[in-house]
Amino acid sequence: MKISIFGLGYVGCVSLGCLAENGHTVIGVDTSKTKVDLINSGKPTIIEKDIDKIIKEQFEKKRITATLDANFAIINSEISIIAVGTPSTDFGHLNLDYIFRVAESFAEALKMKKEFHVIAIRSTVTPGTCEKFCDIIESKSDQKRNIDFAVVDNPEFLREGTAVNDYFNPPLTLIGADNNIAAEKIASLYKNINSEIIITNTRIAEIMKYVNNTFHALKISFANEIGNLCKAMNIDSLKVMEIFMKDEKLNISPYYLKPGFAYGGSCLPKDLKALQTLAHDLYIKIPVIENINKSNEVQIERAVQYLENFKNKQLGFFGLSFKAGTDDLRNSPSVSLIETLIGKGFKILIFDKNIQLSKLTGTNKEYIDSHIPHLSKLITGYPKTLIKNCDVIIFATNENEYLKYVKDISNKIIVDLIGLRSDIRNNPNYYGINW
Repeated sequence: MKISIFGLGYVGCVSLGCLAENGHTVIGVDTSKTKVDLINSGKPTIIEKDIDKIIKEQFEKKRITATLDANFAIINSEISIIAVGTPSTDFGHLNLDYIFRVAESFAEALKMKKEFHVIAIRSTVTPGTCEKFCDIIESKSDQKRNIDFAVVDNPEFLREGTAVNDYFNPPLTLIGADNNIAAEKIASLYKNINSEIIITNTRIAEIMKYVNNTFHALKISFANEIGNLCKAMNIDSLKVMEIFMKDEKLNISPYYLKPGFAYGGSCLPKDLKALQTLAHDLYIKIPVIENINKSNEVQIERAVQYLENFKNKQLGFFGLSFKAGTDDLRNSPSVSLIETLIGKGFKILIFDKNIQLSKLTGTNKEYIDSHIPHLSKLITGYPKTLIKNCDVIIFATNENEYLKYVKDISNKIIVDLIGLRSDIRNNPNYYGINW
């Protein structure tokens, strides 16, 4: 396939060489004559393991050229890959000027093409960039998106120092598109790559690089804070984290990485607070860990703010315990949410199949008595009574049994704190807390 790559920096140079090694004919485009001349002499524009050898070999096989002429590159290729820089502005936004200048080049060049042209943005961009890229082309030419051209997002996951290996062995290949032909054409570039190919919508693909890199930064900061705390207690932090990473059922897993409501129960809040107190006593700063509970409180506040829209309506809660399959009410986010709403004058009705007030004992009973002292007046043993008498139905605990009652809910507002099935999410009166 004939491919043009805009931007011969880190991502562009690696992509240029690796695509050529896979048998494609590739034209590199850059505004820097120095970079263009390097490629046209069989040399890379960056220092990176193995890329010098690849560029030299593929240049000698005549699969690689470079040019300053954007029109020439676009006209002589089927697919264009955008890999220009998107540096930070002084205010922390991404500077997308280079991206949109390239879009103007496409508006000019595509006037001279009759063939359908696919443009893949590899640069890290703000969600909505592909759409604006299309808008610029359409506004400055007679070309129509998904008829004459299509723009997809194809973020890269390359690490400096191992970029060539990462190109051929990525964790996944992600393509965000609203055009199936364009998505499949870009996917064909990776048919010999050792990874799963995921095709999704454009905005999901556009935000993934932010999510990935923020999580990597979070992991490093978390590990450093644990390391600092361990050192103060003369504990081998490397061994601690080595053991931590062996738990792939909970610690290194998707189990706790699903958007939803706040955490609760007796263990997480208690042990988090104990670790924070330990660090305080040792004069160790742990800002990431210190703010975990604040983030959890924000999630409860988010639910309160939304439900305040229904001040004159009765609210019905499916679930009160902190998670499914238990009657543990200690630090349940639903208890905190209901306690706040009662304080604001809301009428509440609750159904929880696991809660039998006569069987609540010990600290569990003490906790609920101190937060919702008149709980017996709020609980019903009949889910259909709750649905009949309430205007807003809130799913707060992920019990499968509760889902069968959804069919009985009509002309009611559904508030989902747990992530109900996709067919339920299509209800016109549905609200998800963060989806």
